Amino acid sequence: MPRAKFMSLKSKRIVLKFGTGILTKMDAPEPDPIQLRKLVEAVALLKAAGHSVVVVSSGAVASGLKPLAFTERPSDMTTLQALAAVGQTHLMHMYETLLRDHGLHVAQLLVTHEDLVNDDRAPRVKATLERLLQFPQVVPVINENDSVAIEELRFGDNDKLSSRVAVLWKADLLILLTSAPGLLRNASKPEEGPIPLVDDVDAVIHHAEEEKTRLGTGGMISKLRAVQDAVDGGVECIIASGRAPGQLPALAAGDGIGTRFRVRRD
Repeated sequence: MPRAKFMSLKSKRIVLKFGTGILTKMDAPEPDPIQLRKLVEAVALLKAAGHSVVVVSSGAVASGLKPLAFTERPSDMTTLQALAAVGQTHLMHMYETLLRDHGLHVAQLLVTHEDLVNDDRAPRVKATLERLLQFPQVVPVINENDSVAIEELRFGDNDKLSSRVAVLWKADLLILLTSAPGLLRNASKPEEGPIPLVDDVDAVIHHAEEEKTRLGTGGMISKLRAVQDAVDGGVECIIASGRAPGQLPALAAGDGIGTRFRVRRD
């Protein structure tokens, strides 16, 4: 299938998922301001190209570690929720400060998974998103409301949340940014690079290894499950490196390095 047919050059509705592993320093349990600046710059480029962009961002717990004098992620749920409550304000402050440099503003949406599937609440979440995106200077940043919900804290590092947002919003593209350049052909030989195009998630799931970062909770299998949900809902997906956010405009245009997952057309 020609690449031009896979992704056209029209303006797109794009969901970006930022995991904890790409928001934090590689050598310290705290947010990486340089990395976050690069991610925000890439968001600004997508906005400048005319795309509608929604960010699903993890990182609240990691952002709360230093203010509360923790040197590593704890294991008990109540403390994790307390860290998230503190860290969420720090995280949003960083987003607002960095986006303002590009004439943009953050809109925080804290949701639970139930909010995205409940027949009464899901339409209201979607309506709020649609209204926010009528303002071109606004970037909605969504996170799970970790102070009252625990699904992200226990399981998927917002992978599932991002796919549910993408399907609810009827996005054209979901880009899951991770520490890997995509779904690797061989995890022991990363130099072989990622699988470029996937039509059937089940056929490649054996390539995934359930590896987790020391601060995050998600792994490649979590991402593939989220991808499966998204493509089943009609949303094309890409898994790519969050350490190379400058390629986001290229990924949106059909280029760049990553693994693309095509919606199956029956």
